[in-house]
Amino acid sequence: MTDEPQQPLLTRRDVLLGGAALAGTAALLRSTDALALETDHTGKAPDGRVYTPNGATANYTVVDGVKVFHLRAHEFEREFTPGLTLTCWGWNGLTPGPTIEVTQGDRCRFYVSNELPEATTVHWHGVFLPSGMDGVGGLSQPVIKPGETFVYEFTFREAGTFMYHPHADEMTQMAMGMVGMIVVHPRKQRGPKVDRDYCMMLHQWRVEPGTSRPDPNADSGFNILTINSAVFPSTEPLVAKTGERIRLRFGNLSAMEHHPIHLHGYAFEVTQTDGGDVPASARWPETTVLVPVGSCRVVEFVANVPGDWAMHCHMTHHIMNQMGHGLPNLLGAKLAKTEAAVRDLVPGYMVMGTTGMGGMGEMQMSNPDNSIPMKGGKGPFGFIDMGGMFTILKVRDEVSGYGDPGWYKNPTGTTARVATAEELRRDGIPSKSR
Repeated sequence: MTDEPQQPLLTRRDVLLGGAALAGTAALLRSTDALALETDHTGKAPDGRVYTPNGATANYTVVDGVKVFHLRAHEFEREFTPGLTLTCWGWNGLTPGPTIEVTQGDRCRFYVSNELPEATTVHWHGVFLPSGMDGVGGLSQPVIKPGETFVYEFTFREAGTFMYHPHADEMTQMAMGMVGMIVVHPRKQRGPKVDRDYCMMLHQWRVEPGTSRPDPNADSGFNILTINSAVFPSTEPLVAKTGERIRLRFGNLSAMEHHPIHLHGYAFEVTQTDGGDVPASARWPETTVLVPVGSCRVVEFVANVPGDWAMHCHMTHHIMNQMGHGLPNLLGAKLAKTEAAVRDLVPGYMVMGTTGMGGMGEMQMSNPDNSIPMKGGKGPFGFIDMGGMFTILKVRDEVSGYGDPGWYKNPTGTTARVATAEELRRDGIPSKSR
């Protein structure tokens, strides 16, 4: 333990995910059975402050004024979307691990039990703490061997948005899903009151079709891009009431790539990085925020226009899944005769890509097991041919809680449509392309 001074603590309990109630520190060490998982994955904190879509907030107990958490590092299966279930590593049955949500000045104790087949640690990315608690195996601590439980204890002195991940064989362990978010609320409110607060971990994976384990050796060709380990249409929507102030917290622990996250319909300001608050005088309006590898970005805006608004990574391959990008470029090629000849040998064979890839996701073609090429989802006007790192902000005049309010019904006269012949004549537009 450290000899840091104790700080005033909150005693609120997040009843979402983590260890069962504990009588004291001795009980923590006696039995892993006393630290069994609870499986409430609703993701919403009791007071609604932070919501981790497709995830959860870490549970804790208070022992002698210290918030006590338990993180179990282990292997489990995670469904990213129907048709794709991966064998992952993470904490407490989740990747990303449960969001750690505390308040500035809280003293916290983290028990980390290693149920993996190799040694691990936990690095508290961006958090200011004693060097012996920094979680770098071999440098700041011994590694946590399989079967061991280590304890970390420190005070969260700075408010902000941070992350946690291993610093032992991090290439493998992070590629397998060992990533997580930390939210430290300020002791005193800073800036305008935020009504809804969303936490999203961006991540990339390499998964060969037909397999279930991510490839930890990949340094390119990542073909599964996720928000909180889900791909559209399984990404839970971000719900807001018209006029509410919204905060979006993004963390990126991808192996190799940055993610420019674009929000339709709104401009926002970057209010924080994992290094701290951005002064108001240094902010400017944006519709896209670049989230670099190993970084957090926090944006805020007022949701003042109702509708269903897309939010996605603007690296276009990051909103596709297992596309086989190594295939030759067939765009514009005339392959009808070739297709007919191959179909004699392989019934049902179809050449793809000669006129673009749009609409392929609707065709329900057979795919290799555990693969989701061209995965998209149904929308109110047809098929949405995007997947991967894509979700929807749903702003409504009336909403209740965080549940999906369904599709937005555009007011009459505000939906794009086919132009009529009369409109074309009126405005001098040729009715047929030349």
